[in-house]
Amino acid sequence: MSDTSNNSDDTRRPGSIRWDAAAAIIASLVGLLALVVAGYTAYIQRQQVRAQVWPYLLWANSDTQTEYMWLNKGVGPAVIKSAQVFVGGKPQRDWNAVMRSLQLDGMSFGQSTFNHNVLSAGEKLDWLKFRNHEDFRKFRDAASQARLDFRICYCSTLGDCWTNDSTRVDRNIRVPVAKCPAVPASQQFDD
Repeated sequence: MSDTSNNSDDTRRPGSIRWDAAAAIIASLVGLLALVVAGYTAYIQRQQVRAQVWPYLLWANSDTQTEYMWLNKGVGPAVIKSAQVFVGGKPQRDWNAVMRSLQLDGMSFGQSTFNHNVLSAGEKLDWLKFRNHEDFRKFRDAASQARLDFRICYCSTLGDCWTNDSTRVDRNIRVPVAKCPAVPASQQFDD
């Protein structure tokens, strides 16, 4: 006896569609598209979180308040990793050393801890505050003549880091860095 049954799998007409194979390909493409969309969504969410914790440190002074200060104008905290202060290109250890380098011994001033500190969004830190306007004016004049500079490195809570370096031509501009560079203890500013 011969088998006369018609097996549809074996007798396909040329050009006919195998629907099970087409469905598998379509399902694979939909899965790949879903993976791409999920990856892009995660990327966008990461960028939004970065924007929500972005610190922006700004160095400023106030003639009326006789102070030099740091302001965090960003929307997230700034984690200060290192601070350096230079007079004429030479690193200084603290404000007393700065005053000696500027030949301003006997100045009456107050200071705040900045190095290895955290400034919250919108926070202002009075880094150096003079007791009277005359001392402030003398310091400001001597600092500009002797080239008082600073180099600060700070990071966001997500680990994105920036330097603020007044020795650069574009003073007070934040530059993104992969991580804060190691600063020798002899060049760290201890305020």
